Amino acid sequence: MSTTLLIGGRIHSPSHPYATAMAVVDGTVAWLGDDGPARTLHPDAEVVDLQGAFVAPAFVDPHVHVTDTGLALTGLDLSAAASLAECLGLLGAYARRHPEARIIWGHGWDDSAWPERRAPSADDLEHSAPGRDVYLSRIDEHSAVASRGLLAPAGADVPAEGAPARPLHGDAHHAVRARARQLLDAAQLDRARRAALDSAAAHGIVAVHECGGPDIAGADDFRAVLALGANEGSVAVRGYWGEAVATAEQARGLLAEHGAHALGGDLFLDGALGSRTALLHEPYADHAGRGTAHLDAAAAAAHLRACTEAGIQAGFHAIGDAAVHAATAAFTATAEELGGPAVAGRAHRIEHAELVSRAEAAILGRFGAVASVQPAFDALWGGPDGMYAERLGAPRAAQTNPFAVLAAEGVTLAIGSDAPVTAMDPWAAIRAAVNHSVDDHALSPRAAFTAATRAPGGPPASGTGWPALCSPEPTPPTPSGRPGSSWWPPPPSRSHAGPRIRARGCPRCRTCRPMRPRPAALRPSARAGPSTRQTDGCRHPRACGTSPSPGPRPSHGRCSPSAGDC
Repeated sequence: MSTTLLIGGRIHSPSHPYATAMAVVDGTVAWLGDDGPARTLHPDAEVVDLQGAFVAPAFVDPHVHVTDTGLALTGLDLSAAASLAECLGLLGAYARRHPEARIIWGHGWDDSAWPERRAPSADDLEHSAPGRDVYLSRIDEHSAVASRGLLAPAGADVPAEGAPARPLHGDAHHAVRARARQLLDAAQLDRARRAALDSAAAHGIVAVHECGGPDIAGADDFRAVLALGANEGSVAVRGYWGEAVATAEQARGLLAEHGAHALGGDLFLDGALGSRTALLHEPYADHAGRGTAHLDAAAAAAHLRACTEAGIQAGFHAIGDAAVHAATAAFTATAEELGGPAVAGRAHRIEHAELVSRAEAAILGRFGAVASVQPAFDALWGGPDGMYAERLGAPRAAQTNPFAVLAAEGVTLAIGSDAPVTAMDPWAAIRAAVNHSVDDHALSPRAAFTAATRAPGGPPASGTGWPALCSPEPTPPTPSGRPGSSWWPPPPSRSHAGPRIRARGCPRCRTCRPMRPRPAALRPSARAGPSTRQTDGCRHPRACGTSPSPGPRPSHGRCSPSAGDC
């Protein structure tokens, strides 16, 4: 075995916040701790002095659409359009530059801030790109506009001349999207996938979770993305296939059929707030409807139960409060039937979770759920004057994306982009999580950074070949039904040889409060060996993501005794 010992650095680890040394055995991180014990435990290692350098895990983006991201990077990106006129101008310029393209595929228009306050119409597309097939998806990808030439073959209603702009939603959108994808050639798609993974690598991302499904990009695209991610030297790709099952046998068969690692991701319970398709208990503030339900509560519960029985990680796309309620009901029903530990051991996921109450967050935390969230959504659309406030009204808008509430209730957070909805920029996502438009929903910098470097992959399915971002064995559940660790895979102190820090005491607070400094002789730096117990500073480092440190300091994060560190 070849061991390299890194000393004299600053090692980012939620489980060992004071680590200055790291042992790497045959390319695997095997130990974290202090310099003194490191030299004693690894006397024959090659020693590298970091001279104070910072060492941290690379980023993982837990929710992306690789091909669509690449099409935006290599094709028509409309995210910068500040008005309908500018959007149509970008379309016309692209059409003139690419007369050979069978279809003009664009993405990213957002009418919520345009002065015209409306989406492009079929007439607009014909005027800007005469005689061309055009498909333009909204920034949330839950609605789109298309030229008349794409509508009829896909079975969508063809608007009359001069009809008002009506973006496509639901089944009509899926049908037109599938028709449009058929006009993209193989070389164009391959170039897009490579561009997306290259962009991820350029932003320090080593792995992405591809969220595919029948109504997103189809099975062929999903397999192509996974195959590209399996190449040596590529950004790794973990595949989430969004299709519901009713039995464990169906779950195993679907996983094998598509080469997927999990059955979740964009398994839609609802749509998106911007398209007014997120499912709400009460109507939209600017619209009479309550959104769209794609999967009812009974089907969601059946899917979660089947995947739990099969030992497969499952999950749902749920944004609106009614959709989140359906997801939490599925967790509760499955736990009542199969037991809390069985559910918690699978690290089932909920994507986005934008309107979730504290009570529902507690249910998700109790059953070991992972919330894959996108802080950039709040940066784009949050605040009293943002799109959320327009769609929901200010009181409901102030409840969106409650990251601190989720963390405080023991829900594992994984921060991502939902690219191409927002850019694969982990640092921007971290800043957005820290600078939330609602102070009580913000994360500490350490918590946000930790959530952006997690790989919450759940138990590995046999034969999937997923690289070592997942623990080889599930974390044993505790008697309460909550998994023994706060995220999947287990923290480095659990999977490596180093000590496990365990917080002591329970201050019963919503925000971390200053603690009395301990005598210097009892502080970890004065001990002979690595610290295994710590009570200074924040006593809930898992929820807050902050390292315990001696001495008083101001409030810096969110924590709760239910976060599981008491």
